[in-house]
Amino acid sequence: MQTVPHAAPLAAWASAPASSRGRRIAEPDAPTRNAFQRDRDRIIHSSAFRRLVYKTQVFLNHEGDLFRTRLTHSLEVAQLGRSVARCLGLNEDLVEAIALAHDLGHTPFGHAGQDALNDCMAQHGGFEHNLQSLRVVDSLEKRYPLWDGLNLCFETREGILKRCPLALAQQLELKEPDGVGRRFLDGTQPSLEAQLTNLADEVAYNAHDADDGVRSGLLDLQQLREVPLLQHTWDEVERDHPGLSRQQPRRLLAEIIRRVLSEQIYDLIAETQARLGSNQPADAWAARRLPSQIGFSEAMRARNTELKRFLFKSLYRHPKVMETTAAAKQALTELFAVYANDPALMPEEFQKPNSDLRGVADYIAGMTDRFAIREHRRLTGRDLLPGA
Repeated sequence: MQTVPHAAPLAAWASAPASSRGRRIAEPDAPTRNAFQRDRDRIIHSSAFRRLVYKTQVFLNHEGDLFRTRLTHSLEVAQLGRSVARCLGLNEDLVEAIALAHDLGHTPFGHAGQDALNDCMAQHGGFEHNLQSLRVVDSLEKRYPLWDGLNLCFETREGILKRCPLALAQQLELKEPDGVGRRFLDGTQPSLEAQLTNLADEVAYNAHDADDGVRSGLLDLQQLREVPLLQHTWDEVERDHPGLSRQQPRRLLAEIIRRVLSEQIYDLIAETQARLGSNQPADAWAARRLPSQIGFSEAMRARNTELKRFLFKSLYRHPKVMETTAAAKQALTELFAVYANDPALMPEEFQKPNSDLRGVADYIAGMTDRFAIREHRRLTGRDLLPGA
């Protein structure tokens, strides 16, 4: 059994707000908050953040009140990320800001929505939700009198852009030289805080999708024993609490998920401490020139991969999920066609000149599940998702 790590002071390789590369538009410092805390607060108060409560994680919003949404997922990522950052001496505020913003650009209906919009935009630059999250904080939020977007710090914006194809990175570099797209061109890493948030995202959705899968009835509790990481944890819980699986299966599931999260987090902390202890980067920028320093041990990464494969096969490709996914993709595809044909059906701010369809993608991506369903029903007279 590993020893629980103690909190550490801010490490030399942590991102310090006083050393931030700053905002695209200069602003006076806030009197009571550092730059990363201010970013977090701006994200929480944004319209896009509030809409996450009605956006799909795996199950559509109307399918149950207790399933994760993009909002609850983002909060879980922030909690895991902050806990690990505290142990590693990284900047908790930056981790929290990135975690809360990382899904702001996600479409309604989860990855089905992203796939639909990417297909619709195939001849117009495509669609990718990480880049869309950056668009949200850079331009789509309309809250301030002197600029569009939230005018976040470079480090927060960079952390939001988890992935970026080479062609899009080149476009970003043209618009913003040596900006958030640069690392995809020169092969360097984002901040350690961004690396941590990426992995916290993975840990959160793997464990909690398994939880929601069982709650939904699409996964049988016994199926979890097919996954070595979950079987190992199940055996530990049964040893410590004999008969729990027969008497209180809900508590068994909760305890399995809790321990799986803890085991992964303790492994992540131990492995990252070993890597950083070996490499000893002089500062946050030196850490960016190293291979990724935040990660699992080889054994835990293999077990994590097995969990991902199980969820892909047994949950994400479950016939009921696939049926809903197909209907959701069709609904968004039809909505896109309606708006592309008559942009006046959208709010004026999304009506772009010269047949620019990016505004259509922006408008649809910002919808909640229930608004998209309602708009599709209103504009087409069809009901592809009955019961919503």
